[in-house]
Amino acid sequence: MDLSLLDWRRRVADLYAAVRADEDPARAHDLWRRTRDELFASHPQSPGPGPLEVAPYDERWRMVVAPEPVQPYELRVATGSDGTVVFDRVAVLPTPWGALDLWQLRQYGGGLWLPVKDSSPRAYGGGRYLLDTVKGADLGQVGNALVLDLNFLYAPSCAHDQAWACPLAPPGNVLDLPVEAGELTIGR
Repeated sequence: MDLSLLDWRRRVADLYAAVRADEDPARAHDLWRRTRDELFASHPQSPGPGPLEVAPYDERWRMVVAPEPVQPYELRVATGSDGTVVFDRVAVLPTPWGALDLWQLRQYGGGLWLPVKDSSPRAYGGGRYLLDTVKGADLGQVGNALVLDLNFLYAPSCAHDQAWACPLAPPGNVLDLPVEAGELTIGR
């Protein structure tokens, strides 16, 4: 039995726990970048080669945002490998960069998902992920507000390897500005 995917997910969850525990966001970002480079370079479940190009930490991309209620609706995403994946829009996150829809996955785990698509030519065209709590990508919360730090945006696995199927950012998760933060330059 191959337990490498379990190991990958455990390491990612441990990494995000360490990021949340560090009071210095720039230092946490450096740990995140270095650990992801190591995983991408050496782990059997890596979706692509490392090291990854990641923009230097910029505190202007970090904020704490309280989710605002919305009229829920369903998003169905057909994937080649997972069938139809269903998300429910559960809130909107008002940010200075634009409002972003927050989604909850109906299938396995019911986690929160926050993709972000922007106009940077150096970002994956289908959007990057900021939160995917089922897979451990969670930057934490302060009271009833979520920590949003676009320095931690990362390209989904399908951006690195077509063997993976990934839901892409829907219209409510598109920003009309380039976000030169997080993982950049896809298709090196």
